[in-house]
Amino acid sequence: MVEIVFLTPFITGIIAFFLPKAIGRQLLVGTGAVHLILSVLIWKNRPEAFFNSYFAVTPEGLLSLLVISLLFFLISIYTISYLKESEIQAENIFTGFMLLFLSTMTMVTLSDHIMVLWIAIEATTLASAPLIYTHRSSASLEATWKYVLICSVGIAMALLGSVFITLSMDIGKVDAPLSFSSLTMVATTLDPMWLKVGFIFILVGYGTKMGLAPMHTWLPDAHSEAPSPASALLSGVLLNCAYLGIFKTNKIMYAAGLGDFSGTILVVFGLMSILAAATFILKQNEYKRMLAYSSIENMGIIAFGTGIGGIAAYGAMICMIHHSLIKSSLFLSSGNILLGYGDRMIKGTGDMVSRMPKTFVAFFGGFAGISGFPPFGIFIGEMFIIVGAFRTGHYVTAGIFIFSLCVIFAGFANQVMKISFDDFNKGDSNKTIQLKEKASMVWPQYILLLTSLILCFFMPDTLYQTIIDAVTAIGGGLK
Repeated sequence: MVEIVFLTPFITGIIAFFLPKAIGRQLLVGTGAVHLILSVLIWKNRPEAFFNSYFAVTPEGLLSLLVISLLFFLISIYTISYLKESEIQAENIFTGFMLLFLSTMTMVTLSDHIMVLWIAIEATTLASAPLIYTHRSSASLEATWKYVLICSVGIAMALLGSVFITLSMDIGKVDAPLSFSSLTMVATTLDPMWLKVGFIFILVGYGTKMGLAPMHTWLPDAHSEAPSPASALLSGVLLNCAYLGIFKTNKIMYAAGLGDFSGTILVVFGLMSILAAATFILKQNEYKRMLAYSSIENMGIIAFGTGIGGIAAYGAMICMIHHSLIKSSLFLSSGNILLGYGDRMIKGTGDMVSRMPKTFVAFFGGFAGISGFPPFGIFIGEMFIIVGAFRTGHYVTAGIFIFSLCVIFAGFANQVMKISFDDFNKGDSNKTIQLKEKASMVWPQYILLLTSLILCFFMPDTLYQTIIDAVTAIGGGLK
């Protein structure tokens, strides 16, 4: 039964609220391991859901599910040591909501019904908001409210978009289930005007949760204030869940012959997001906010590639997978930096190469990967997107895309060099590093980066075919 993969963390999440700290930590890792096993079994066997009117195993959902499961398992191992080192109050609440967050995100990946997907994405907001408020500060309260309010407005617009799509069925006199699979098959009989209106609302609605500009304003605050394990999930996984809602709707648009319309809008929003990230990352003085703006950039890259279509859509899917792996690694490393230096500001860090060498390797490797250095997968994905843009005659947009990536790299590199090599003491010889680099606080990052590297040189046939199956539905592929 497919549903068990999201019911398991839901049940253990409720139980975790009432358990002592030590048991709750073990339950977090245990649930992550069970979830990973169940996800691999679903990947291997491709079973049919018990409630097949609402849930289905789709190629794009499978990709996100496997990424979610692997990331959560590694993040949960890191979280045990992180909780011991940090000063998190009500640890059982944090653990419980981490598991509920896993449950809701898993539900998103398996949702096929248009309204069930909407409910699942809204549930991710409710499950993740308490994680942002973990430190109980005024700044975290502000970030939490901004996250809830902005995303709630966005999700309301997505609901309107879903209603407009159902209206396109009524006008077209189409009798079909409200599932993405069914709507894709009957897309040519749907009313095109209401489909266009519905897509715009859904793009703005789910794009708010995805972090596309100009709806991205909640993201830097939320990622900055949340504990690093939660930030890793928010950036590495949650943004992908919102993208799934847009991707599935874009499949309907493409099947209805409206791919050029939806693609153009995706290209515009993608470029806006990349340009917004380039503007803010140059003068960023907090390293977690810097990583948050990098996430906005990467979501823009994914939207841009999806909108271009063809080989660029394949590149977008590659970027989605590798961004999740690398950005999660970076946020976990940022947790070590915060615990070690006790400061969120870049000027309060320095000389990480000698003072925290294990974290430095992970952080610098993550920087190289997320910046698009070969041989990391982001480089491969971006090359496919650029080639796809030139193939389809998007010369101006491709130029803006490349220029923005160069600006972002320059700003990112400048700040990473300060963290890694600047003088730490800066006139105060009494400053010391407060964190001992335990193995469990660095090797999850190494595994994530190593996974990204391995996938660049060896991609299993099943994974490759799943990506091709996903992007073919929107006219993508390697041809």
